[in-house]
Amino acid sequence: MTDALKRLIQAAQQPEEADLIIQNGTVVDVFSLETFEADVAIKDGHIVGIGTYPNGKQVVDASGKYVMPGFIDGHIHIESTMVTPSEFSRALIKHGVTTVVTDPHEIANVAGTIGIEFMLEDAANADMDILMKLPSCVPATPFEQNGATLTADDLRPYLTHPTVIGLAEVMDYPSVLNANPDMLEKIRMTIEAGMMVDGHAAGLPDTALNVYSTAGIRNDHEAVTAEEAIARVRRGIHVLVREGSAAKDLLALLPAINERNSRRFSFCTDDKHLDELAEEGTVNYAAQLAIQQGVDPLIAIQMATLNNAICHGIEDKGAIAPGYLADILITDSLETLRPETIIKDGRLLDLRALRNVRATVPEAVRSSLHLKKVTKDDLQIPLQNGQKAWVIGVVPGRIITEKIAADVRTEDGFFVADPENDQVKMVVCERHHQTGSIGAGIVSGLGLKRGAIASTVAHDSHNLVVAGTNDEDMLLAIEEAERMQGGLVIVDGGKVLASVPLRVGGIMSEKPYEEVIKELHQLHEQLATLAEESQNIFMILSFLCLPVIPRLKLTDKGLFDVDSFQHIEVGIPM
Repeated sequence: MTDALKRLIQAAQQPEEADLIIQNGTVVDVFSLETFEADVAIKDGHIVGIGTYPNGKQVVDASGKYVMPGFIDGHIHIESTMVTPSEFSRALIKHGVTTVVTDPHEIANVAGTIGIEFMLEDAANADMDILMKLPSCVPATPFEQNGATLTADDLRPYLTHPTVIGLAEVMDYPSVLNANPDMLEKIRMTIEAGMMVDGHAAGLPDTALNVYSTAGIRNDHEAVTAEEAIARVRRGIHVLVREGSAAKDLLALLPAINERNSRRFSFCTDDKHLDELAEEGTVNYAAQLAIQQGVDPLIAIQMATLNNAICHGIEDKGAIAPGYLADILITDSLETLRPETIIKDGRLLDLRALRNVRATVPEAVRSSLHLKKVTKDDLQIPLQNGQKAWVIGVVPGRIITEKIAADVRTEDGFFVADPENDQVKMVVCERHHQTGSIGAGIVSGLGLKRGAIASTVAHDSHNLVVAGTNDEDMLLAIEEAERMQGGLVIVDGGKVLASVPLRVGGIMSEKPYEEVIKELHQLHEQLATLAEESQNIFMILSFLCLPVIPRLKLTDKGLFDVDSFQHIEVGIPM
């Protein structure tokens, strides 16, 4: 450490010894929100000087271009892209996202610490920096069955891992409110280690924000209105502005952001499907969208770089300044933000020669679907003739749902799917311990007209979720998902039309991201023949199982009312 620092200090005084000089560029200063012309000197992966440097071992001419920090994604679940960390990096880094802060709670809910260790090992093979926060809520709630339980003692050893930087989204608000000893210990040990704790205040009132901030939870990505964002900022909570595939909150939150408070906002993704991510990127896309809506480009860049670094206690990233890591983008436009050159850790990145090394997937993670035989009787929802039912209402572009009291179709005392009125059956099957636990409900807003779809990507416990217009296709979809040991399935008329195998915990593929994208495109082509809507139905379906997001969800234990935090019957008493 001392020798390395000595080398950097010498290079700062003698920039001709620098490994790389970026000459003649316009530096984007995210500290003062200005630009200025200067050269940038780099040594041993660090920036060591800003000034005028005519000589260097390697020179990059940035004449007429902007030199800016690499993007930092403040919160993303890699598993939701359905590829492993190393493949995720290959797909995303071309957009200039050089660092992500990730929460591996998806794989942890399937495979516990074995899953976390796989993610850490595979992330080490990535060209980007994948920084992890330890999953705080495994299981997320006691209202569903998952694959593992992680206590403070289980997590504590990982606090010394070099790429672990904190505790991930605390979504179990009742455990904080009631001062649950294990939850408080997770928070305490993280803060004492000098790390940050992330929040998850979806749909919670201002009084709950007071509790979170008092507990030392100082950021949140669940604000969905400008009013909610302002309430968080006023309580010292940093707002992560989310723009993903299912949850698109950026446009709604922009009215809350101004030049006085913008340092308290940054961009994140949370969850984004692979095909969209590979085409658009993540926080680079969010910054572009903000700029298109009139946000000062320098503020948008600051929100996608320095603000995220500060939010997560990352002291050496997010800016072009001496002592900072040389994660640098060179672009010709502060509106489009497309990087022409990417410098990672002080080296010019060749996108044609990215690392292609993958960690070995443990067998316990590759064979994770343990499902008890599902029969037609298991899919039935008893309802009397004329009885109203509670229906999960999909909200386009949001992961929250509506709680709808609706008239539904019944035959012989049971609910029957009514695709013409956009009411289809949905079931969640426990798939970790062969308990046979199955919850059934009704969903509106998927736009499914025929057949059935199934997925083992079902946040956060990742049980098997199926939606369909008839029981026969639903059963076939379940059988195919089990045969594949996890994945996405489309069935119609007793035939499997398309599938995407996800053998890594039932949520990620072992294949290169390009192959997975092809499979996803084939899946969506077939889905378009069954559903009228253009929305990503599989992404929506995955969040209909998440009982910490308002208002009505479905778990393997049944229909869950998030407002009252309890399971309820589908049928409304007559």
